[in-house]
Amino acid sequence: MKTNSIQKGELTMKSKSLKMSYLLVLFSFCLLVVAPVYSYGQAKVDKKEAEIKKLEAALKTAQTNQAKAERANAVADSLIETGEKMMDEGKTEKKDLEGEKKALDKENNSNKKPLEKQAGSKDKTEAAQAKTDLKKLDVEYKAKAKELDTKIKAADKKMVTGNANVTKGKTGKKTAETSLKTAEKSVDAAQAKLDAAK
Repeated sequence: MKTNSIQKGELTMKSKSLKMSYLLVLFSFCLLVVAPVYSYGQAKVDKKEAEIKKLEAALKTAQTNQAKAERANAVADSLIETGEKMMDEGKTEKKDLEGEKKALDKENNSNKKPLEKQAGSKDKTEAAQAKTDLKKLDVEYKAKAKELDTKIKAADKKMVTGNANVTKGKTGKKTAETSLKTAEKSVDAAQAKLDAAK
């Protein structure tokens, strides 16, 4: 009886080990066939996600370039506007200052005439006093004229600076507009690629 039970135990052990072997083979088959198919599908999804992220990054770069071009365009507009304003102010100031200088010349000439007559007088004290007054008048005139000339030069410089700003602004505007058009096309193209990928 012992041999029968030993044989039965060996059979059950063999059938258990056979079942385990069968399960092991089935499990190995699943790992070898099903797992790569699953991971292939997963890789396809990961590849698409990576492509979408790449396209999103390209879109963001294009949008950044567009923003830079818009800022450059705004700076150019500002330079043109500021330059034109400076030129207008300079012209107005210069016109006013030249009017003041003309009035100063006229006033100086009208004040000078009677003193010149007195300087040619036969009365020596009166003539000496007139010459002193003429010198004093001349010094005052030269000081006021010099002050006005300095202001006129400042107005001229303001106009020159304004003109330079306008020129620089126009050059910058041409460049900025070209860059802006290119950037807008890039944004549109990147957006279209992203939409197509999604």
